[in-house]
Amino acid sequence: MTNHDVHNTLPPKTCSVDRLVTMEEDVNKVLEGKKTATRRNGRYADVGEIMELKDKKFKVDRVYSQSLGELTDEHAKQEGFDTVEEYKQSILSYHPGMPWLPQMRVWVHEFSPVSE
Repeated sequence: MTNHDVHNTLPPKTCSVDRLVTMEEDVNKVLEGKKTATRRNGRYADVGEIMELKDKKFKVDRVYSQSLGELTDEHAKQEGFDTVEEYKQSILSYHPGMPWLPQMRVWVHEFSPVSE
């Protein structure tokens, strides 16, 4: 699978959209507009699903697979960090003992605020 939108070939979700962004620091980054994507080891949402954080709604715009080795500083900025290294250190601090393998694939969930 590549970085392209592959709506018709997405595997079943492994979790629910309400578990997509749960850490307080990340929730605040989303609410402040500093985080517009999250990467997970499973697929948590379908395109078009709505995530609600503190009474604010966000629509999932894209879902695609990406390897950790493909990450750029621009991707890190989507996550609310300045560099891939900052993002990497944050992830590794949440998951002690987890290796950072360039070939490891994750699911990218990009989202945007729903204007009401």
